[in-house]
Amino acid sequence: MAHSHHNHNHAHPDLKGRNLVFSIFLNILITVAQIIGGFISGSLSLLSDALHNFSDVLSLVVSYAANRLSKKKASNHKTFGYKRAEIMAAFVNAAALIVVAIILIKEAIERFMFPQEVESNLVIWLSLFGILANGLSVFLLKKDADSNMNMRSAYLHLLTDMLASFAVLIGGLLMKYFQMYWVDPFLTFAIALYLIYMGYDLLIDSTKVLMLFTPDTIKINEIVNVVNKIPSVKNVHHVHIWQLNEDEVHLEAHIDFNQNIKLSEFDTILEQIEEELYHNYGINHVNIQPEFGKCDPKNIIVQD
Repeated sequence: MAHSHHNHNHAHPDLKGRNLVFSIFLNILITVAQIIGGFISGSLSLLSDALHNFSDVLSLVVSYAANRLSKKKASNHKTFGYKRAEIMAAFVNAAALIVVAIILIKEAIERFMFPQEVESNLVIWLSLFGILANGLSVFLLKKDADSNMNMRSAYLHLLTDMLASFAVLIGGLLMKYFQMYWVDPFLTFAIALYLIYMGYDLLIDSTKVLMLFTPDTIKINEIVNVVNKIPSVKNVHHVHIWQLNEDEVHLEAHIDFNQNIKLSEFDTILEQIEEELYHNYGINHVNIQPEFGKCDPKNIIVQD
């Protein structure tokens, strides 16, 4: 068994953690204010915004824990360490979002039938507070969101919160100046649909990683053809490609050789394969089992 390992580290993970903690506290503050405000003002959209913010607090806490866990060292019992923690976090968050949204839709429909008067001044001030606080969090997390599914999930939560608060603000103004109280459940409904839409994509993406599906960007047949072109290679079979987490893609395969080559020769070929796969496909862990005249099924994808 030959195994290679390229290391890729992203810069300053501690800053990520610090920004997350700051955002968590800001969001707890908004949530509490909006829940109290929602009950006092009788505004369902304010409560739904609070719920949205609370789902953020949860998601940020989970993201933060995952971020810390993923740095823990591997051990005999956990040979991969906690590298999947962030993917699990994204999965849990997405599922939670969808559940919250369904509850909101049910409430909004009931309210639609029987609109109630809402104390709009409170709604206006609290939604402004939500916009500012979420805006600050979004600004802090923007940079890490590009490189990491977990941070992206946290960032998206906050961004949608900011938009939701903005909608609630407009609703508050409509209720104040035009007494359009039906706007309240309407907004609640809209926020909830949006939550489902956001959560669904994340749920699918994280499920693909957890199920060890081959990443969408990688074509197995292409890779097999590349390796087959190497002169001493007879065939490639028993291929598995999966994503461990955002940064690591693993490949394992058996390679049948034409001649009974020396191990040193195999090492040269292996290096060639690793370089090729890393540069063209971003596969950074390659594990090859060399074979010569071994009787086993030669299918590229093994059916157990």
